[in-house]
Amino acid sequence: MDSIDLKILALLQHDATLSIATIGEKVGLSQTPCWKRIQRLEADGVIDRRVAVLDPVKLGLGLTVFVSIETADHSREWLERFAQTVSAMPEVLEFYRMAGDVDYMLRVVVADMRAYDTFYKHLIATLPLKNVTSRFAMEKVKSTTALPLPAPPANGRFTPTLAVVAGE
Repeated sequence: MDSIDLKILALLQHDATLSIATIGEKVGLSQTPCWKRIQRLEADGVIDRRVAVLDPVKLGLGLTVFVSIETADHSREWLERFAQTVSAMPEVLEFYRMAGDVDYMLRVVVADMRAYDTFYKHLIATLPLKNVTSRFAMEKVKSTTALPLPAPPANGRFTPTLAVVAGE
């Protein structure tokens, strides 16, 4: 990945509806090489997908809840069942396995408290859970889908590195 790829990614993160001609013009490429770079970034998995970001409040989904979950069972089988069950719940927009004092964190979006109560009852009925804590967002201060892109290095090429976790 070079500085032109990073510029293309920055443009697409902010507006994925830009035409290839517009992107090419902004990064100094003609349409064909620009399109080939975008296709390569997609094939390499750097561009995961292109989506429309919707306003939840305008869709009647005005309540965001951060749900912390602790479990007494840490077996692979339990995690697979739990992950499959929670991933199938449309109210769950994000689902993380955590390090620290909680095991899992969910970001849930629902219409109101009644809808959350229905979701909560369904969640706790799925599998045994040790503790479920709900935190209700009062105001969204910042929300972005744009990742902070690295500055291109002096040699013009950026090579991402993977973190290595001890024991894996």
